[in-house]
Amino acid sequence: MRVRFRSHERAASDVLAVDGIDLTVAPGHILALIGESGSGKSATLLALAGLLPQGASAEGVVRLLGRSILDLPEHERALVRGRGIGMVFQDPGGSLNPVVSIGSQVDEVLTVHRGLRGRAARAETEALLTRCGMADAAHRAEAYPHQLSGGLKQRAAIAAALAARPAVLLADEPTTALDATVQAQILDLLVGLVDTERLAMLLVTHDMAVAASVADRIAVAYAGRIVEEGPSEQLIVRPGHPYSLALREASLPFEVTHDPLTRRLPELRGRMAAAGGTGCAFAPRCPLVIDRCRTESPALLPFGDGRVACWRAGEAVA
Repeated sequence: MRVRFRSHERAASDVLAVDGIDLTVAPGHILALIGESGSGKSATLLALAGLLPQGASAEGVVRLLGRSILDLPEHERALVRGRGIGMVFQDPGGSLNPVVSIGSQVDEVLTVHRGLRGRAARAETEALLTRCGMADAAHRAEAYPHQLSGGLKQRAAIAAALAARPAVLLADEPTTALDATVQAQILDLLVGLVDTERLAMLLVTHDMAVAASVADRIAVAYAGRIVEEGPSEQLIVRPGHPYSLALREASLPFEVTHDPLTRRLPELRGRMAAAGGTGCAFAPRCPLVIDRCRTESPALLPFGDGRVACWRAGEAVA
């Protein structure tokens, strides 16, 4: 799949944000999509859900339960967004309507996608809120978003995303705005829902530690492309791409020294190249770069139980 945004600076030129990302996630499993800001993670999720802003376009093939959905008319895509795909956003306060009660917002999803109304809808809403870890659901359903903590708002947003019984849950950094304790609770909730509801979940994150703790497989994105994909344990123990290694080193605990003032997280110097260029986009920042990296773009090839796109795959941790 490719995603383009219309450039405001040059009307005749588009900005390529996603350059051929190819992913598969099965029911009952979690695939984490990880990378720094600008790597194309959120654009991928918005394209999958049919929520790209005006001026953006997606091309390629997106299949949900064997059915191609990318080119469906908008009224059919709207149904797919609830019944086929549920989405949890990074900022629950921004995804919830501030002037409508929590319960009414979940009720609406149930009415539109499952035909439930009145008491039947409210009973199901309260059951969903309870399933998502919200105590005293009947009382909380009457509350407005501003009356809830960040963690409770995210639980309400997850309940709304589950209300239409989707097959796939897209989660765009759902714990970023939460403190560490609540973050762990929300991640545990999502993992449990994937298991009990047999959901397929695509989790976007910038944190390798979070990805490794919950996902079955991890896909690493850089400049709109997947540079590595494989089992979570493999990407932590033996990453094949130097960028995957850099993300691991920046996320996991670093070595303790005698002087706390000398402890620093590893960093990658430079900036991410634009998608769609010549050669490997990571070449300007890569410690293993060779001439071939600057002129030829490596394809995703088998590496262990996954795939990696690198001319020197595995050498970073050899």
